[in-house]
Amino acid sequence: MLTIDINCDMGESTALWDYRIEKDIALLRYLSSVNLACGFHAGDAHTMHTLVEAALTAGLAIGAHPGFADRENFGRSNIVLPPEKIYDIIIYQLGALDAFLKIHGARLRHVKPHGALYNMAAKDRVMADAICRAVKDYDDRLLLVGLSGSKLISAAQAIELQSRSEVFADRSYAPDGSLTPRSSPGALIASEEASLQQVLQMIQQGTVTATNGQQVPIIAETVCLHGDGEHALPFAQRIYNTLKQQGIETRPD
Repeated sequence: MLTIDINCDMGESTALWDYRIEKDIALLRYLSSVNLACGFHAGDAHTMHTLVEAALTAGLAIGAHPGFADRENFGRSNIVLPPEKIYDIIIYQLGALDAFLKIHGARLRHVKPHGALYNMAAKDRVMADAICRAVKDYDDRLLLVGLSGSKLISAAQAIELQSRSEVFADRSYAPDGSLTPRSSPGALIASEEASLQQVLQMIQQGTVTATNGQQVPIIAETVCLHGDGEHALPFAQRIYNTLKQQGIETRPD
């Protein structure tokens, strides 16, 4: 039987839009894991605590979603930091979220960098190494979630840190396997049908169709939906129900 993890970036409370935690909570029944913002690019203590409790009640795996300290641009600005500072911001954010799991006798399962930090480290081995070292030093049982085929995944493998190769349900792909920049037309997939077909292709065929029509090989171990996306809830419902109908089980491992 095919299995797949469906993850979602959430807890991203910010003044940049009308965030509603109820939307995040409604998504939980269609997921197997969540990535919670840790207060740097978005999120706050109360949001973290509320969603930790909700995700634990729903039986989901919980991961940290650390980003740059860039609330003004939702962590999407490319910021150049030396490796030791990247290391420190990862450790700091893992500790912040992990505190709320500890009081419930639970633990973090994984770490997935956010936004510019994720995309820069996908191509920059020095950044990737700093992130992976921080994750392993914090807790060597953690999984590192990174873009399929990226330097984040190879950096994790190099230090024997467990990893999961991630693909996206609501983003289009460039021919080199990277995500289409958000500033480019068609970067965000707005069609429910297109999103579903991309997910099925990635899981069942191990490929994704790039913006130029090229078939790009990928490894799909976990599929991401963005909780802040306009169509997040209907996408999640459709994907979850279709996978179930096709006998594909959704679970974190």
